[in-house]
Amino acid sequence: MSDLGNKEIFAKNLKYYMNLYNKTRNEICDDLNLSYTTFTSWLNGTNYPRIDKIEMLANYFRINKADLIEDKYKDSAGYYTDPEVAEYAEELRTNPKYRLLFDASKDLSKEDIDFVVNMIEQLKAREGKE
Repeated sequence: MSDLGNKEIFAKNLKYYMNLYNKTRNEICDDLNLSYTTFTSWLNGTNYPRIDKIEMLANYFRINKADLIEDKYKDSAGYYTDPEVAEYAEELRTNPKYRLLFDASKDLSKEDIDFVVNMIEQLKAREGKE
């Protein structure tokens, strides 16, 4: 069965990009002139948007339509080989200050990732961007 048109997958992807870009339902609805109840039905997985609305959302988040409609996560289990690193990476991924680090190599150790985080913190402190 194809994942295309799957309401639950769309809802999961939409939530992911809302979290990634720190956007609320109200902000998106206001920015795109969407009905709050319609948007909520997409977010809850009860309805699926028309392709023009998918394209509008993809443009809003500056992503491909496929990023909203395809299950990008079904093969991502076990990306990190060390469970401790996987947990740490998830903490970093959900922290807006460290999202860039989520793209780090899966072969890095927790200590290597922590070293990079500390280096960034030191650079930011030195430049007064803390």
